[in-house]
Amino acid sequence: MSQYLKTSDIAREVGVHVNTVRLYEERGFLPPVPRSASGYRLFTQCHLEQMRLAWMALKWPYPGGVEVVLELVKCAADGDMGMAMELAYEYLANVRMERTRAEAAVEFLERWARGQVLDTTKRTLSIGQAADHLGVTIDQLRNWDRNGLLDVPRDPETGYRQYSASEIGRLRVIRMLRQSGYSMMAILRMMRQFDAGEIEQLREALDTPGENEDIATIADRWLTTLAKQEDRAQAIIQQIALMIDAAL
Repeated sequence: MSQYLKTSDIAREVGVHVNTVRLYEERGFLPPVPRSASGYRLFTQCHLEQMRLAWMALKWPYPGGVEVVLELVKCAADGDMGMAMELAYEYLANVRMERTRAEAAVEFLERWARGQVLDTTKRTLSIGQAADHLGVTIDQLRNWDRNGLLDVPRDPETGYRQYSASEIGRLRVIRMLRQSGYSMMAILRMMRQFDAGEIEQLREALDTPGENEDIATIADRWLTTLAKQEDRAQAIIQQIALMIDAAL
């Protein structure tokens, strides 16, 4: 039995198309592949394990940063397993940081939903003043209004929007959720539930698309996505550890 593997063997073991194996080789995600006298690629078990790592690591999405993932795969392909492991833990830390931000935003939301007043200003603000106060753009405020995230009262004479403490508090929640990665649709779903007086399961509303709702982005189920990506980061670490053990 030959000690070498064919392109089709690698593809079958990993569960990808043979063209994916060739593409990864071309992009430097695999160690150099020697060729036989007749020109056939001579893959080894080392190439197989690297292909498993690359396929696992390079699947979208990358909430911890695609640059770190690309670098760790290339370091492993170059045989620098120590740096690959270091970068894998950096990626895990990045994912955990994203998850912490997402969880903190939910806690902020829940405090507001329980009736915690976030702004105590007595005066109303124009849209420009509200944008400056919150550190966002006027276009963002108009977009959130247009997409139904809030309904801003207007001056009966001028028709201009008037932002009171209530609207500013709600906008703080929206801004924090958006900055933490939640999609507009997820926030709208949650706000509709809040406006209906159902405040006990807002976290679930953020992470659970409705039956008739098209899931457009990973951010529509952001908490679930981040949990899965943390599991993937751990799996990447385990794969690198296996490759290190095999090299020893």
